[in-house]
Amino acid sequence: MLVDYRTSDDAGVYRWDDSSALVQTVDFFTPIVDDPFAYGQIAAANSLSDVYAMGGVPLTALAVAGFPVDELEPGVIQAVFEGGLSKLREAGVALLGGHTVKDAEIKFGYSVTGRIDPDRVLSNAGLQAGDALLLTKPLGTGIVATAIKKGRAPEGVAAKAIESMATLNRAPADALRDLPAGAVHACTDITGFGLVGHACEMAAASAVGVRIDSARVPLLEGATALVSRNQTAGGDSNARHFGERTEIVGEVSADLVALLHDPQTSGGLLVAVAPAARERAAQALAEAGVDGVQIGEAVPVQDASALVRIT
Repeated sequence: MLVDYRTSDDAGVYRWDDSSALVQTVDFFTPIVDDPFAYGQIAAANSLSDVYAMGGVPLTALAVAGFPVDELEPGVIQAVFEGGLSKLREAGVALLGGHTVKDAEIKFGYSVTGRIDPDRVLSNAGLQAGDALLLTKPLGTGIVATAIKKGRAPEGVAAKAIESMATLNRAPADALRDLPAGAVHACTDITGFGLVGHACEMAAASAVGVRIDSARVPLLEGATALVSRNQTAGGDSNARHFGERTEIVGEVSADLVALLHDPQTSGGLLVAVAPAARERAAQALAEAGVDGVQIGEAVPVQDASALVRIT
């Protein structure tokens, strides 16, 4: 066992032999958009992301689903599965089957298995002081999804959020995998714990601190205007839990702080890159069509109670 639950990583890694290892994860959730096809796409992209975040290549998937009895048209269920399958095909992942149960609340996702080089596993625990932190997708999907449910999201804002969530993290993962060994020290994808929460997990696992420049964090268009009326219970929970290990330095607006804690679905990769490789990594991401924005850096721990400093 190379990686398990103890470092709060995105997936587990099991070495088969000296040259190969298996990477495995499972993820599913309730609908966050109205379109069943888009829901399936987002669920698949979200599940695959855990393997990409570890530095692996997803190979196979098993569907995990729960649907209420006699409350959905067969076409709706079919659209969910078709949406998911479209993303698996885009990723080059084989769907082997799955398991569906009767459930009062809709749930859908995948268990994903992939391969990974055991010498190039991107664990949370690899972060080093001085590393540049790059983020590959804007924040705000939790806020926008809540606004969608309440009928408050402008059509264009909702469309941008859905597009972001349905976009695979394959392109940045492939670009990072092509960099020389040692260029990337750690990686995670930003999901339910929000940017601050996942940064806290990386810092804790690596025994370093993280500084986030809030002004440089990319946000979904229109997300800030929706914060005040559409904050999520998950975001509030993140703020309470991770706020104990976070220090805000200077003036950072309450709306921006909320977005930094906002739980994401199929969020971007948070990548820790060695200082000497920062420009090369940014160029590789750009050539892959990905905006890898530097939002901060890893720093030596100054206060164990404040793993993340937001400026």
